[in-house]
Amino acid sequence: MPNIVSITYQIDEVEKVAKTILENLEFKIVLFIGDLGVGKTTLIKAMVKQLGSVDSVSSPTFSLINEYESKQGLIYHFDFYRIENEDEAIEFGIEDYLNSEAWLFMEWPERISSLLPEDVNIVTIEHHDNTSRTLKLTKNQK
Repeated sequence: MPNIVSITYQIDEVEKVAKTILENLEFKIVLFIGDLGVGKTTLIKAMVKQLGSVDSVSSPTFSLINEYESKQGLIYHFDFYRIENEDEAIEFGIEDYLNSEAWLFMEWPERISSLLPEDVNIVTIEHHDNTSRTLKLTKNQK
C-alpha cells in the first residue's frame, strides 16, 4: 500500500494538513489510525471545517456517531473505541452508513475491521512530542 501523502507537521498547521488530505482522497470513507491523544479528532474537526461545515465538531466517544452538515454533503464521524464487538456496530446500522453517499470519518476502525469495505483511505498519525506529528495517507483498494 503506497503512501499517497506523508507529512510531518506541527499542531498549529492542522488546517493546512486537512486541506492537503482532502485534496488527495480517493474515497469518501476515511479511517483514522493512531494512539489515544494523537490528534485524530482535531484533524477530523479541521477536515469537517474544510468541507464547509459550520457545525461544532466533537468526539463521538460516548454516542459512537456524530452527524454534521456541510456544503459537500453529510459527514458522519464515528468513534469505535468503546464498542465491545462488531455486533454493536451492526445493531446501530453501520451497513446503512457504509452504503450511503456521505463522508465517513472513522476513529478506531480496527474494532470493526471485517465490516469495512476495501475501498477506503487510511490516515495514520504518530506523535513525536507535544506538538509534532507525522501523518501518512494511504489507500486500501480492491
